[in-house]
Amino acid sequence: MPRPTKQQIDDEILDAAAGLFARHGFRETSVQRIADTVGYSKTGLLHRFPSKEALQKAVIGRCVEQIRDTATGVSDLPVGPERDRAVITAVAELALAQPGAVALLLSSLVSEPESEMGQALTEIGAAVTAAFGEEFLCDSARALRKVGALGAIAVASVALRDVFGPDAMSGLAEVGYDALGHSTH
Repeated sequence: MPRPTKQQIDDEILDAAAGLFARHGFRETSVQRIADTVGYSKTGLLHRFPSKEALQKAVIGRCVEQIRDTATGVSDLPVGPERDRAVITAVAELALAQPGAVALLLSSLVSEPESEMGQALTEIGAAVTAAFGEEFLCDSARALRKVGALGAIAVASVALRDVFGPDAMSGLAEVGYDALGHSTH
């Protein structure tokens, strides 16, 4: 078995940290908990990321970059079903590759703006807004559908990943797309 690269190790750490930050918040997630989750020593983890704050910054930066890449990739598409499909497909692919990132994305959308999590994740929410190409809270029905679509992808990717495996989850994007009200049937 080939040894994982530095980037693969960092990706594993960042994804685990993203999931834990989403689930427990920054304050309640310790470096030791992250290290235990990925099977590294606390000292080894701190060698890669010198503090919890550096890890937090890397996690948020990576998530923002991934969502901005999605927004850039769909920026030529008009707001509507085609753009929605492209955004949802990109998020579904991200969910399969990095479930922690999508959990963090979802928590950024449902966090109280003045909370610790909400303040730290404002950039992620702005990137998601840019990806969809319209104000996220443009109207209540559309906002509910967007959060529902992202939630469906996040929950299905985490809950069913171990049951079916990533290859069998090809319909994940369709679940999110249907939640947006653009039925494919």
